[in-house]
Amino acid sequence: MMQLPIPAHYDRTKVGTFWRVPYQQRAIDAEQWAKQHQIQPASSDDRRVCLLAIDVQNTFCIPDFELFVAGQSGKGAVEDSDRLCQFIYRNLGVITEIAPTMDTHTAMQIFHPIFWINEAGEHPTPTATMITLDDVENGVWKVNPAITYSLKRGNYEALQDHALHYTKQLTQDGKYPLTVWPYHSVLGGIGHALVSAFEEAAFFHCIARSSQTNFEIKGNNPLTENYSALSPEVLSSIDGQLIAEKNSHLIQSLFDFDAVIIAGQAKSHCVAWTIDDLLTEIKAKDPSLAQKVYLLEDCTSPVVVPGVIDFSEQADAAFERFAAAGMHLVKSTAPIGDWLKG
Repeated sequence: MMQLPIPAHYDRTKVGTFWRVPYQQRAIDAEQWAKQHQIQPASSDDRRVCLLAIDVQNTFCIPDFELFVAGQSGKGAVEDSDRLCQFIYRNLGVITEIAPTMDTHTAMQIFHPIFWINEAGEHPTPTATMITLDDVENGVWKVNPAITYSLKRGNYEALQDHALHYTKQLTQDGKYPLTVWPYHSVLGGIGHALVSAFEEAAFFHCIARSSQTNFEIKGNNPLTENYSALSPEVLSSIDGQLIAEKNSHLIQSLFDFDAVIIAGQAKSHCVAWTIDDLLTEIKAKDPSLAQKVYLLEDCTSPVVVPGVIDFSEQADAAFERFAAAGMHLVKSTAPIGDWLKG
């Protein structure tokens, strides 16, 4: 199928801001657009294509929000969102389903400042603080006793034991140390919402193709990080009990598609971890399935905070590893049909 034009309502100058999407008018526009361009319902697709859009939320994608992913350009997530929206509109008739993941937190979570204190009773500085196993063992950082009632009904020892177990598990699994992030993606807040331009594009797709947008919530467990959309960082407690589970439903759903396209934020964290978990599942099932995964490398950026942290090298290395496993690194400007022919 040829690429479609961009609808007149799309204003790329507004991608870095947020506003109320006029749903009723966009629904009318989408139905008219589908008739004008003879776009068929998604149920008629011979080849089922899923766009997995990871955490395209204000907290990561709007400048001056809590965890804006600036990337190397300084405008990373805004530029990525613009390209992603245009990609959706141009390939509206080919994308069967859009599945946005949504990082979803409350204040008292293991990666937020309130969870931890030092001997002086101070909370860690977000972004600049990584809490290691040694830090917990030596008491550099310990669980804040004041949160114990809310999270463990007063059992401070259990919460402190979990902190030790948790950082030990991250070390054993070769994962990033526990990073203390600014309060972000807070449920009910503006930062949690999808970027307006992307929300509008996904809604437009839903109406034009009669395909329900498949929202996936992640990250709401207070006792573990959840970079990946498919699995939390740590699944079990110190006594072997499950504290969180893999998103088996989403994993199976992705397997059921003929092609899976992945974009979103951030390339070095939630995107890379999601792809890594998907690759693990693929290797266990059938390594050749990696060939049906396409990574929109121009619609994702790494976490970069000048003078503090830069995860660009780690992100690029991860994508090289994914490509070596059979996944495709592609640009959003190329028609989907060109990739799938290859």
